[in-house]
Amino acid sequence: MVTNRREIHIEWGDCDPAGFVYFPRYFEYFDSCTNWLFECAGLHKPEMMKTYGIVGIPLVDARAQFLLSSAFGETVVVETCIKEWGRTSFTVQHRLYKGDVLAVEAFEKRVWAVRSEDISKRIKSHPIPQEVKDRFMAESPKQQA
Repeated sequence: MVTNRREIHIEWGDCDPAGFVYFPRYFEYFDSCTNWLFECAGLHKPEMMKTYGIVGIPLVDARAQFLLSSAFGETVVVETCIKEWGRTSFTVQHRLYKGDVLAVEAFEKRVWAVRSEDISKRIKSHPIPQEVKDRFMAESPKQQA
C-alpha cells in the first residue's frame, strides 16, 4: 500500500498568538499531503483531470482528533494513506507525529468528481477507475519530504 511521509516545519504564520498551530492549518497540511500521496502513486492532478475527465477530488467530510499540540519551530511528520476505497469515494487517513508520538489523527472523505452533462454544469460523483485504485496497492511507497 502506498503511504507518503512528509516532514512539515511549523512556521510562525501557522500559529495562533500563543505559538501553537491554529487548527485550520492542520487541514491545510492534510490537503497538501493528499495531493502528495496521489503524486507518489504517479497520479498528478493535471494529468488525472485530462486522462479521466474529472474536475477534482473534492472533500465532502473531514474530522480530526487532536491529541497533542504542535508549536512554532517544531518539525512534525505526516503519514498519509488511503484507508478505504468505495465505488465513487475514498477515505484518506493522516497521522501527524511529533517524534514517535501521535499528535493528530485525521480522516478525509473525498469524491471522484466529474462535471454533470446536464445544463446545470454541476459536479457529480463518478466511479473511480480500478487502475487508479491499483496504483495505491503498490508494495514500495515513495516518500516526499
